[in-house]
Amino acid sequence: GALLSKAAVRDVGRVLQMPYGQVDRLSKMIPVEGVKPVSIEKALKDEPRLAEEARREEVVDRLLKYGMQVEGLLRNASTHAAGVVIGDRPLDALVPLYQDPRSDMPATQFNMKWVEQAGLVKFDFLGLKTLTVIQNAVELILKSGRPLHVAADGTQLYEPKSGTENDINAIPLDDEASYKLYASAKTVAVFQVESSGMMDALRRMKPTCIEDIIALVALYRPGPMENIPKYCEVKNGLSDREKLHPSIDHILDETQGIIVYQEQVMQIAQEMAGYSLGGADLLRRAMGKKIQEAMDAERPKFLKGSAENGVNEKKALEVWHLLDKFANYGFNKSHAAAYAVVSYQTAWLKANHPVEFMAGVMNCDLHLTDKLAVYAEEVRRTLDIEIIPPCVNRSEAMFDVKDGKILYALGALKNVGVEAMKLITEARHEGGPFATLFDLARRVDLKRVGKRPLENLARAGGFDQLDPNRRRVLDGLDALTAYSGAIFEQRASNQVSLFGEAGEDLPEPRLMPVEDWLPMERLTEEHAAIGFYLSGHPLDDYMAPLKRQGVMTLAEVTAKAERGPHVARIAGTVSGKQERKSARGNRFAFVQASDPTGLYEVTVFSEALEQNREHLEPGKRVLLTVQAELEADQLKMLVRGAQPIDSAVAQPGSSLGLRIYVEDPGAVTNVASLLERMSREKATGRGPIELRLMAEDIGGEVDVSLGQNLPVSPQFKSALKAVPGVLTVEEV
Repeated sequence: GALLSKAAVRDVGRVLQMPYGQVDRLSKMIPVEGVKPVSIEKALKDEPRLAEEARREEVVDRLLKYGMQVEGLLRNASTHAAGVVIGDRPLDALVPLYQDPRSDMPATQFNMKWVEQAGLVKFDFLGLKTLTVIQNAVELILKSGRPLHVAADGTQLYEPKSGTENDINAIPLDDEASYKLYASAKTVAVFQVESSGMMDALRRMKPTCIEDIIALVALYRPGPMENIPKYCEVKNGLSDREKLHPSIDHILDETQGIIVYQEQVMQIAQEMAGYSLGGADLLRRAMGKKIQEAMDAERPKFLKGSAENGVNEKKALEVWHLLDKFANYGFNKSHAAAYAVVSYQTAWLKANHPVEFMAGVMNCDLHLTDKLAVYAEEVRRTLDIEIIPPCVNRSEAMFDVKDGKILYALGALKNVGVEAMKLITEARHEGGPFATLFDLARRVDLKRVGKRPLENLARAGGFDQLDPNRRRVLDGLDALTAYSGAIFEQRASNQVSLFGEAGEDLPEPRLMPVEDWLPMERLTEEHAAIGFYLSGHPLDDYMAPLKRQGVMTLAEVTAKAERGPHVARIAGTVSGKQERKSARGNRFAFVQASDPTGLYEVTVFSEALEQNREHLEPGKRVLLTVQAELEADQLKMLVRGAQPIDSAVAQPGSSLGLRIYVEDPGAVTNVASLLERMSREKATGRGPIELRLMAEDIGGEVDVSLGQNLPVSPQFKSALKAVPGVLTVEEV
């Protein structure tokens, strides 16, 4: 692989020993066109911020100059994922070989274009990750103690033949729930039909049988794609099927009168023009390899054979022109059917065993945070399945299933390896749940786990059962790791104290008292460790005041867009931004954000981008004014304006008062401390504060009014809700 611009900047920055954060920021300034970043030279012309950095700092200028010198050099060797070659003699007698140190299999130094000329025969053995997804799901179902044909609620899905109870290849191909899933386009993680275009085609087609899925796999490619609307209309009775000729119409019954497969071409040649099987296969090969000379040679033969079978020349020419056009995009049904069956198996699993299926899917993309975010959204919003957050006493290293819920994988956290997490889970399996952080430190060598994994476990709440104060846990990890290391060193040296086993006499370190993060900070740290928000959303406490201002949720914007284009205001926490340059040289951006009802993407054109760039950086909470409309059932939003959410909710009259329900009198001191901090805020949104004490020893409920208006912000509302002993906080 060649060294592209972004990688060149990162590699050179490492050599120059520049701070990682600075190099990362500079690398992200390089624009991307298509799927590849532009060259450093072009980036300096197109991105004024990068040029300004180079002009202002000599070390940045040197970094970019060195980067341009190494850009394009070969950085690493890569091996074709599916290519296998065979020869009639030892391979090193035909081609030079290369041994990848990460593999036991030698590879040719020639690429695929040259190995055949060197006398080797090349095969492509396609390995599908989806097959592993299916295997994962089936194993999780069997682990739960039920066979494939029994749903989680005990319903029998089908009557299996003896010996095929757990064979995914033996499931019936007429499952109603599976086709309902296809027709509703709820196909996230379903093989071959995940894209928005495929989802749109499914909604229009409303598949009812496996032949529909096979046809869609074959049709959804450049060329035949233009036939999808016709197929859908004929299938659903919205238009009449076109008839070609009585001798061949039956061949096209399964595809609504449209030529879709190479096998249909072979049958047409046999039935209409009298081709032999071998001759029809030669015609198929000519089409499959798009050999126009061979096609031209077949034309007289086809017309002559058709005439001999009583087909007039005009009709024979019409059919031939259809076949000739088909040659540009011919697809064999056997290939489409193989893919369609795998697609159906994933749809069947999602429709009938959704918990195990989604856990299996997530296990296959364990370290792809962006995909996990999409899957988690699908699990919680679409399928209404609960995800249990990471926990050292419940979670496994991989995604698992329990009581109809998905246990989030410890190994899916950022910068946390599966093997490191197995040290924790294996110790738990051997000795039972951990009682305290110190119990964990005595049973697991935390030095082997590593500092970074432990930090992200703390940020994600993995230790909450042992100590709910995540900040204290994070700050105390060095002491805990040193304590654990000392214990395991003593055990390794076989030292035994007078008081018991090795290490048992070592005093437990004292974790310093420290205030926990506020809820917003907890979510920020959690996002840093997981890659998305799992236990809550930063906008949860903003939605009530925003709703009073007419701000809509993503779900509401989508529902209104179904009735036509409209302008709306929508809140979001920004998770990503990619800037591009148009053909005219104007900058625009795609911005990914989320609110408590889902993930979404907006487009920002040059003028709005220049005016609002600072509000659209990842991590920012922003209120967007958008033009929203549906295109092919996909929500499209164009940004017209943006402002920070905090400034929107702080406007005069935007806030009401708060009533704080306290069930533990001991919490009053902490509540008073927070209210004191609130009183010093200069925010304009103010309201009255009431305490409602609900302790049994005071004989019921007592309302206490503070008699003054304080700044009422979503941050303080969430902070008050997080105080131990506070039951809830309501707006009044």
